[in-house]
Amino acid sequence: MFAVFVLLLVVVLYRVASGFMGSADFAWMHNFAPVSAVALCGAAFLPRRSAVLLPLAMLFASDVILNVFHYHQPLLTFDIVPRYAALVLIAALGFALRDRARLPQLLGASLLGSLIFFIVTNTGSWITDPGYAKTLAGWTQAMTTGLPGYPSTWWFYRHTLLGDVCFTLLFAGCMALQRTAVPTPEKRESLVPW
Repeated sequence: MFAVFVLLLVVVLYRVASGFMGSADFAWMHNFAPVSAVALCGAAFLPRRSAVLLPLAMLFASDVILNVFHYHQPLLTFDIVPRYAALVLIAALGFALRDRARLPQLLGASLLGSLIFFIVTNTGSWITDPGYAKTLAGWTQAMTTGLPGYPSTWWFYRHTLLGDVCFTLLFAGCMALQRTAVPTPEKRESLVPW
């Protein structure tokens, strides 16, 4: 499981680095990040004791670094609640796949996780952001066009979906490589993502 811990650390470092490098440039692929894949695959592949807590703790650490040192925002605001609620739901998907996670199931869970993250976080934005009317039309705006002056929420969702699938494939590939490097029968069966 050492490989999973290293991979979690690498993708969280990627998240921090991409936040520092591309946060002000909307031409950059905003939301192309390992966040949901970390929650999904961490829950699917890590030992039970740390399957949900460790990935969420590592993501929280990256939030501290980004919010405090880069965005100069308060760490604990209401908009963080929907994000972590979505990640807990995605981790629950990964936990449901434990001991039987194969590539088709992982990719399906990744697609569903992207949709969960999109709906939960945009609904949270609709509730907290004064730029949205607190009506069905305002919620629809939060789900489609977003706020004026920014790209549409579909644009952000496209990058979220691409990032989730790419990083889930990266996790699955690393687990397959570890499986070939560790050929004992009990480990072979527990690490086969294909």
